[in-house]
Amino acid sequence: MQQDDFRTEQESFWAGDFGTDYIARNQGDQLLAANLAFFANVLRSARNPRSCIEFGANIGMNLKALKLLYPGIDASAIEINADAAEQLAETIPIGQVFNQSILDFKPSRTYDLTLIKGVLIHLNPDVLPEVYDRLVSTTGRYLVVAEYYNPSPVAIPYRGHSDRLFKRDFAGEIMERHPSMKLVDYGFAYRRDPDFPQDDITWFLMEKH
Repeated sequence: MQQDDFRTEQESFWAGDFGTDYIARNQGDQLLAANLAFFANVLRSARNPRSCIEFGANIGMNLKALKLLYPGIDASAIEINADAAEQLAETIPIGQVFNQSILDFKPSRTYDLTLIKGVLIHLNPDVLPEVYDRLVSTTGRYLVVAEYYNPSPVAIPYRGHSDRLFKRDFAGEIMERHPSMKLVDYGFAYRRDPDFPQDDITWFLMEKH
């Protein structure tokens, strides 16, 4: 897909060079260890998910951690950047890598666990309801949303770019729009954690009822 085929500027931004440059900044053993600790905490109330899909997986650092926590988990992912998707196929089967925009993804099944981490903050706010619907329709049981939190919507500069980072109560909006999603657990991961730092992420574990 050509960059000018996307519906929003934000999609083109992440499909292009900036998204490719992101790969080098977000990999390595330290990040994998931090992600392992993160998901062990986030999923402590979840019961043995056997399948998962990540929306916006980049090269699969989150999925690598999940595969260590749940050996044999059937993992799939959506990733807009072609370079990242190519590397992602080294972690999960290539047939389960969807190299496309989240807005173009049409789920053909549900998964025990649906995950989105550090992605909603970068989407155009106008498309969030559509993305919320897609997340929920893909969720068989659990949905994890891990993003920057703010009680009211706010935009902040991101690496010298405007309109590329937005904070809000994503999980709250999902639960208001989809009452079938119930909060199970939530927490915060701090960038100054001496052992397993994350990027000031507030996470929410929801279950579909």
